[in-house]
Amino acid sequence: MKNTITPFDRIKMAWFTLSTKQFTNGPKVREFEKKWNEWLGSKYSLYVSSGSTANFLLVAAIKEKYDLKDGDKVLLPADTWVTNVAPIIQLGLQPIFCDINMNNFSFDKNNMQLIKEMHPDIKLIFVTHLLGFPADNSYYQQLFPDAIIIDDVCESHGALHPDGKKVGSDSIGSTFSFYFGHHMTTIEGGMVCTNDQELYDIMKMKRSHGMARESINFGKYATQYPEINKQFLFITDGYNFRNHEICAVLGLSQLKRLDKMIEKRRKNYDIFCNLMLRYQRLFHAAGLNRDGNSSFCFPIVCKNIKDYYAIIDEFEYHGIEYRPIVGGNLLKHPFLKDYKIEGFNSNGYTVDLINDQGFYLGNSHFVSKKNIKMLEEIFRKIV
Repeated sequence: MKNTITPFDRIKMAWFTLSTKQFTNGPKVREFEKKWNEWLGSKYSLYVSSGSTANFLLVAAIKEKYDLKDGDKVLLPADTWVTNVAPIIQLGLQPIFCDINMNNFSFDKNNMQLIKEMHPDIKLIFVTHLLGFPADNSYYQQLFPDAIIIDDVCESHGALHPDGKKVGSDSIGSTFSFYFGHHMTTIEGGMVCTNDQELYDIMKMKRSHGMARESINFGKYATQYPEINKQFLFITDGYNFRNHEICAVLGLSQLKRLDKMIEKRRKNYDIFCNLMLRYQRLFHAAGLNRDGNSSFCFPIVCKNIKDYYAIIDEFEYHGIEYRPIVGGNLLKHPFLKDYKIEGFNSNGYTVDLINDQGFYLGNSHFVSKKNIKMLEEIFRKIV
């Protein structure tokens, strides 16, 4: 990964700081939200302080709108980012964990079938479109027809469903992250999107402390509660998840280049997949599905632990940074040590293999053929 903030981006931000009279959430934030809607194909978007707060805001609003009760069950993948899981627990819902697959790193369908038998009362499915891969939402909805499905697209900007629509564009609710290492950046920041006006209105109020003046129904609320000063009238519980004008200026500048950056990531990923196919002796065919992929990174899952450590040693020797495949098996972490994957798989869980013998390398529009060639030289040496 490298710094995607260009000199032109810096000039845009610098000029804005010298000329604006407002730095807090204002017209530039609204402009960024509008442009993001146009890019994604959604009706409503809210710019927030991070992808993590986007997750929390969405789950909180879903719970309120659909009257979910404490203890209602939410289906989650065992490998995702921790702030997909934390809001479920913090908001009083019950997480049910499912194994993942190595095709698109989403739910394992066999394990989902077992969970369907054990927990037919799943109320919410929080899908993570991990590492740039689009998940199979249509299958999940078919298996759980009464469940609400929401989407974390935080590291998969521009991933495509089979019908060609961008992932997150036609969702009840979807989240995106603009953290430094993602497809585009506002340094920190995120977006939560929906096509549901009522859900948007709830989230808009919750983003700003629950205040009525943020609502599209502000006039109605002011009339309904005349005894309360309408400037500080709170309709729901809320938080301060707002972002500010300078980051929105950066987002507007970066958004103009997003499609080109995604296309370069896809081309890099094609080269990487062809490389991995030549070294099937070393690696599982993990993530070699290119359909709709917007490629966040290069995932690698070794076939044996010896090769895993040999490759890691080579990376460290050459100064090549790597990361686990997101959280690996999150249920091995202290935070979730009391939870388990539901169902039984006699061959072990895929998420454990990914946890123990998997890692990823960053992808971006800066990755060159020289970088890929160096990777191949390391593989050849291990062989």
